[in-house]
Amino acid sequence: MSSAKYAASDTALLLVDPYNDFLSEGGKLWPPVKESAEAQNLVPNMKSVVAAVRAAGIRVFYVPHHRAEPGDMDHWQCATPYQQSAAKIQVFGKDTWGGEWHPDFVPQDGDIIAKEHWASSGFANTDLDILLRQHGIRKVIIIGLLANTCIETTAKFAMELGYQVTLITDATAAFSKEAMHAAHHINGPTYASAILSTSALLHALK
Repeated sequence: MSSAKYAASDTALLLVDPYNDFLSEGGKLWPPVKESAEAQNLVPNMKSVVAAVRAAGIRVFYVPHHRAEPGDMDHWQCATPYQQSAAKIQVFGKDTWGGEWHPDFVPQDGDIIAKEHWASSGFANTDLDILLRQHGIRKVIIIGLLANTCIETTAKFAMELGYQVTLITDATAAFSKEAMHAAHHINGPTYASAILSTSALLHALK
C-alpha cells in the first residue's frame, strides 16, 4: 500500500495529541506508552513525518484532546470509566506542563489548530471537518497518540466523512502490543486507503 500520491493542494497531516503527558519523560501517560513508543521509535519518526510534510508544502493540522480542568466532568451523565479515570488524574491538565505541546511539536506559522475533542474522535463536536474542507483537503495522513483510540477513531470518522486516510504504523503507539496489532492489522485495513511505515511515507513524499 505504498503507491498513494500526496499533493500539497489536497493533503493534510493530522497531528493528534502531541502533548508532554504522552510523549515526554515525566508525563502522566508516558509510563504505559513508553515500551510501545520506544519500540516504534515514535518521537523521531513523528519528527521525520512532520519535517517531510512541511518540506512538501503539506499543511499541518493539530488535533488536540481536551485539556482537563478540575471538576469539568463532575455533572456528566454519560462519562465513560476511561474518561472518568483521565479526569481524576487530570491528563493533559490545562495550564500544566503535561498539557503543553511536546517541544518537538510546537505549532508553527501556517499550522491550524482544531478545537479540542472530548473523547476519541478529533471530528466529533469540533471544527476539524470544516477547517479541512475550507482548505480543499481530501486526503489525511494521521500520526500521534493513541493508535487504537484517538488515531483509530479520528481516522474512521475521516473515512466516513469522505476523506482518504493514510495511517503511519511507526509514528503512533499504544499501551500494548495487542492494541497496536489490532489498530494496524485488524481494524486499519477496513477503513484506511494506505497503511505505511515512516520510511515508506517519506519515499512517497519525494
